[in-house]
Amino acid sequence: MTSMMNPKLATKDEWWVTPTPVGHLLVVGDTEWLHFVGLPGSFDETALDPERRGTPDAVDETVQQVDAYFEQQLRNFSLPLQPSGTAFQQQVWFALADIGYGETESYGQLATRIGNPKACRAVGLANGRNPIPLILPCHRVIGSNGSLTGYGGGLELKQWLLEHEASAVAAGAGI
Repeated sequence: MTSMMNPKLATKDEWWVTPTPVGHLLVVGDTEWLHFVGLPGSFDETALDPERRGTPDAVDETVQQVDAYFEQQLRNFSLPLQPSGTAFQQQVWFALADIGYGETESYGQLATRIGNPKACRAVGLANGRNPIPLILPCHRVIGSNGSLTGYGGGLELKQWLLEHEASAVAAGAGI
């Protein structure tokens, strides 16, 4: 599990902590864009500015869609995303959204898909810096041998999310 580190809030950003079956998620955004999602155990709510606590449109919509995801009523998030990162990181992060619900892809497959097959390690590093996990589903990226590899929320959470999606696919839920 990663150490606790709160995001820097942009001028118009507000934050909200929402309960989920896997723990509390931190959602940060403004009226237009979602900027950050903190996984359970990765943030310190007491260190966040209480005056910035709120649910502007992008945050509210994220909370609603996260609830639907955990209730197995939503497979594909449809949110206005604005993650902060390099052009390469953003290319990797947005490519994550193309990995199907209940499916997995290796770092090598992801690197090939973005047109840079030798960039497996760079893809892994970008994946590890994804500021909007779950929404941009980095939990669906696995090792080339099918093993679970690093995840900011820990391998237990990664396994839980993959099993959650697999059970919904098996049941035909969230279609």
